[in-house]
Amino acid sequence: MKTMPIWTRQITVESLTDSARDTAVSHLGIEFLEVGTDYLVARVPVDHRTRQPYGLLHGGVSVVLAETLGSCGAAHSCEPGHLAVGLDINANHLRGVRGGWVTGTARAVHIGRTTQVWQIDLHDELGELTCVSRITMAILAPKSPIKPT
Repeated sequence: MKTMPIWTRQITVESLTDSARDTAVSHLGIEFLEVGTDYLVARVPVDHRTRQPYGLLHGGVSVVLAETLGSCGAAHSCEPGHLAVGLDINANHLRGVRGGWVTGTARAVHIGRTTQVWQIDLHDELGELTCVSRITMAILAPKSPIKPT
């Protein structure tokens, strides 16, 4: 059974990469890898930019990857003209990573008119689950222009 696309606007790996230029996403080396019909995939390197003092991937970097994926997913699956902004994010760090890449996959749990919830699972290069995260997004309708009286 083929899944229907959830995207309400054009979304490609290239467009996501272009929108991330000169942001925290590009400075941390996050790379978008895949856009599926109902999911997004990106990865982050575990290197000098992303490790904490113990030599492990910084937990905050895992959250940046998760929030990037959830936010991009929400922004591209809400009604055109609407904005998606983060309300809450949580992360459970399950396994430390010292090198290589950590890859995240985001899937919508709920796509509503005013809120969305996304689940983001992060895995190391061996396929081991390193972090699970969930983000809640507020969907903001376009502001109506103020009419003069």
